[in-house]
This record gives sequence, structure tokens and C-alpha cells, in this order.
Amino acid sequence: MRVTELGEAFLVAVDAIRLNTFRALLTTLGIAIGVLFVSLMGWFLYGLDTALEDTIDLMGPDMLYVEKWDWSGQTRWAEVRSRKDITYWQARAVAEGLTAAEVAVPLGRARDIRISHGQQVTTDVPVIGTLSDYGRTPAGTVELGRFFSPAEDRYSAPVAVLGHLLARQFFPNENPVGKTIQIAGHRFTVVGVVEKRGTTFLQYVDKQVLIPLPMFLRLFGSANRSFALVVKAGSEERKEFVRDEIRGLMRRVRGLPPGAPDDFTINETQMFREEIAGLRQAVWGIGIGMSMLSFIVGIIGIVNIMFVSVVERTREIGIRKAVGARRSSIALQFLLEAALLCVAGAIIALLVGNGIAVLVASAVPEAEFLTPYIPPQHIGLALLIAFTAGIIAGWSPALRAARLDPVQALRYE
Repeated sequence: MRVTELGEAFLVAVDAIRLNTFRALLTTLGIAIGVLFVSLMGWFLYGLDTALEDTIDLMGPDMLYVEKWDWSGQTRWAEVRSRKDITYWQARAVAEGLTAAEVAVPLGRARDIRISHGQQVTTDVPVIGTLSDYGRTPAGTVELGRFFSPAEDRYSAPVAVLGHLLARQFFPNENPVGKTIQIAGHRFTVVGVVEKRGTTFLQYVDKQVLIPLPMFLRLFGSANRSFALVVKAGSEERKEFVRDEIRGLMRRVRGLPPGAPDDFTINETQMFREEIAGLRQAVWGIGIGMSMLSFIVGIIGIVNIMFVSVVERTREIGIRKAVGARRSSIALQFLLEAALLCVAGAIIALLVGNGIAVLVASAVPEAEFLTPYIPPQHIGLALLIAFTAGIIAGWSPALRAARLDPVQALRYE
């Protein structure tokens, strides 16, 4: 097939659509709705994947968090709630007993503590007690100042490292390093600010204050409190071995007999992957179902309108055949017309979809994982799907047009 023949068929198809613009727009509405669903679904899943990767980067792929609580929610709440607290001495014993981990530090949390600076007061920011080695984990990386030192650990120094949002709340227009804050009525000097770490799934991590663990124990004690153990394996390859070592030590210090279930959880970033996988399947299921329904309706509409077009242009087809047009040329013209109808609907849908993406991104800044545009790869996929749907819809009408008898077509009124 020559390029000139293809170009001529394209121009004839465009002209046919232009002469029936309103009908063409109504016909392609079903395809447009289907493409809109597909593109918005892809946009949302792309944002979820981005947020997931940001969360894993934040937490560290080789990080393990030993706690009483199960992040995944797979363990029954009643069972988790009935577990005994992990005491400070248990967390410390496991941290000191680990041989394969790069970093292992106990961590305690105190909530509903009054924290203030000048006229700024808050009680919804947790106070975290940990050791200087926490600064060697991704969660302890500072953007201003420094993390507290081993000496400040030993001597219970009144120093604090602020989360990014808390620093911005208390010190919106100044460097907080060297300034003082009040924690439970005690003065603390700010020595550092943790870099922004919050994502859609972990917004709370930017609103916390970290202090040396000995000072934490002096102020808030260790009774009626469950501690955690933060472990950095050193690499993803070593994580499985470190997990097994943690489990053995925890069972020993907790006094669990052989065969008894664990009364603690070793949390990791894989749990976020599993949660996202469930959400992804739900979005895909709903999106694909609605898209397929719209595409089917759209294809049926285009098939009907193309058959109408064949009937309306029967005499034209007869004339073209009489002057030497081949069957393939006639079929190509109607296939291109159907494909262009679908692509036009897809373009309209993508423009609407990008408008929705911009509105959502600007109206809901908390959903920072959603981009203000539909990713280019999804635009290309949507156009390809629309073009394929057009070929499918135009196939039968194109064959009918190509098989018309030229004599009978010329007699058609």
C-alpha cells in the first residue's frame, strides 16, 4: 500500500468526521469515558507506587522495627492488645546481644506531653527517647545541625532533635539550632532538625522530638510503656539473617517456650508493599471493570454509526470502485475513520483527565504523591488502546463497504 493512498484515506476520513462533527462527538463519548477511567486509574496507581518507593527510601530497605504492635494489621487486634509490653531491659538486652546488625537501638515513646516554645504549645507531638546510634539510620538523618552524641547519651544531656514539621511550626522564620524548647517543663537545647521524611503514608514522622534515652527514662520512666527496637541490618541480603537472630533473642528474653507463638512483631517495609498491593488490586479491578463497560458501549456506538455511514455513502463507494478503487482502499478509509473517532475521544478524555489531575493536586496538597498531570507513558497507552478499539469497531463496517457491488452501489438512492 502506497503512502499517498494512506494519506488520501486519512484525509477522506477526517473530512467525513468534520462533516458530521456533532454526531462524531456523541459517538465517541463512550470511548472517551473509558479512556478517562483508564488514564485516571493509571495516574492514581503511578502516585501510589511513587509514595511507596518514597516510604521505603525513608524507612530504609534494610530496616527492621521490633514492636509489640503489628503494622500490617494481619494479627487480630485483641491478640496484639493482650501482648505484654516490651520492656526497656528486654529491648536493651536484644540490642546488646545482636551480632549481625549494623545498628540496633532501643526506642521509647511518650505521648500527650506538653512541648512549648514561647507562645507555641502542643501536646500532640510524641517525645522519642533513643540513643545516638539512631542518627546512623535513615530516620535519624539531619538536615540542620547534628544528632546528639554518645557523650550526651551517657550524661543525660538536655538536648533535642526536632522533626521537620515541628521545627517549622516552632521556628518558622529562623534556624532552630541552638534555641531552647520546653518539654514537660524542662528546658532542652535544639541541636538538630531531621530532614523532611513524611510521605502520604508516614506524615506523622515529621512531627516528633527526639531526646537521649537516659534523659527520657529520667523524665518519663519505663513502667507501663512498651519499647521498640530499631535495627539496621546493613544490607537487604543480611536482613533475613538478622531477622532470625532478632527472633531468637526476643523469644529468649521474653521467656517464650518452644512452640509458643511470638508475642511481638518484626515490622519492615515489605508490609507497606503488601498493603499497597491490596489497594492496587482494588483500584485495578474497579477501573478495568468500568473502563471495559465504557469501551464496549463506545465500540457498539461506533459500529452502529459506521454502518450508518456506509449506507449514507453507498453511492460514493460505487463511484470510487467504478473509477478503479480497490477493496483495500475502501476498507482502509472506514477503518481510519473509526480509529480517528476513537483517538479523538481519547484526546478529549486525556485533556479532561489532566484537568482533573491539576485540580486534585492543587485542592488536596496532602496527597502530594499525586502528580498534577497524567504520566506520558499512560497517555501513550491510552491512545494505543483507543486506536485499537477503533480498528475493532470499524472492522465489520469496513468489510461491508469493501464488498459492495459497484453496480448495485451506483444504483442506490
